[in-house]
Amino acid sequence: MSLSPTLALACELIRRPSVTPVDADCQQLMMQRLAACGFALEPMRIEEVDNFWARRAGRDGGEGPVLCFAGHTDVVPTGPTQAWQHQPFEALIDADGMLCGRGAADMKGSLASMIIATERFVADHPNHRGSIAYLITSDEEGPAQHGTKAVVERLKVRNERLDWCIVGEPSSTTLVGDMVKNGRRGSLGATLKVRGVQGHVAYPHLAKNPIHLAAPALAELAAEHWDDGNDYFPPTSFQISNINGGTGATNVIPGELVVIFNFRFSTESTVEGLQQRVAAILDKHGLDWHIDWALSGLPFLTQPGELLDAVAASIKAVTGRETTPSTSGGTSDGRFIATMGTQVVELGPVNATIHQVNERVLASDLDLLTEIYYQTLVRLLA
Repeated sequence: MSLSPTLALACELIRRPSVTPVDADCQQLMMQRLAACGFALEPMRIEEVDNFWARRAGRDGGEGPVLCFAGHTDVVPTGPTQAWQHQPFEALIDADGMLCGRGAADMKGSLASMIIATERFVADHPNHRGSIAYLITSDEEGPAQHGTKAVVERLKVRNERLDWCIVGEPSSTTLVGDMVKNGRRGSLGATLKVRGVQGHVAYPHLAKNPIHLAAPALAELAAEHWDDGNDYFPPTSFQISNINGGTGATNVIPGELVVIFNFRFSTESTVEGLQQRVAAILDKHGLDWHIDWALSGLPFLTQPGELLDAVAASIKAVTGRETTPSTSGGTSDGRFIATMGTQVVELGPVNATIHQVNERVLASDLDLLTEIYYQTLVRLLA
């Protein structure tokens, strides 16, 4: 069976077991292809993470707009390999036309589509306007501290221009291109410690039970209406994910309660505002408390404009369908790139099996995705 250029490259990438933060030479393969297209390459290994930045300037010497393709070569662990119908890094197309393997959907399929689309575009338009760039990491599925975030910090110091960015995250829900992400909610995590006084359960007057003391405050936090959201974002949500208190003994009142919670917040709320409102509720209930906050990312939004219009028009031309912009789902590396003032859109294959055993994507969808990326390049830079 002869494979299209996109599928051949996708299989080659999938066969490299690049579990976070290992890259397994995926980036070397990508850089070789880009170098042959005239890209200037800049590998950036930061701590244990491999990254690279690449850029090809067009006829205006790079003075025009910059369109960046962004993504990650790392994949999540496979889980029990015996649960897979095929070996997770075998990369094969089954009888149903599905490309099977870890990373097929998230997101080596997208990386292959980006590279092939770029090669075609440069061959057809060697004197394109502006610049094409790539920002690739091997640490999106992990802590995400030494990957895209760190590269963006370096680019900012150099005053690099980055106008538009397409992140290859699997954004589609049922059919390729039926949804694109034009923003993401922010993520604000917290570890709350409520202090009490440890004692014997038979002598509660000699102790202070932090579980009992905190319960009304936690109930109020859970019931609080944080904002109404807006046309692009749902209302901010608050969720408690872990509660831990006690020594393990049944007859001991604990001295401390630990509660882990998270906000997924819209652009209608701010980090400082959420923190202040939480503090006010805890103080209102007279608790002895301390919080360690962890901001994973701020919300970002790409309004309708050049990038979203070009992507939507390309999807329509290739598939005949209208796309739906959405800000649903978790976080992505787009949150770091957006801090450069960049219009960011996430566009990739169907996400039904990401992170699952037997991850797969319809093989023909990757060829469609290649064409969508190609036509987007034409609309923006030809």
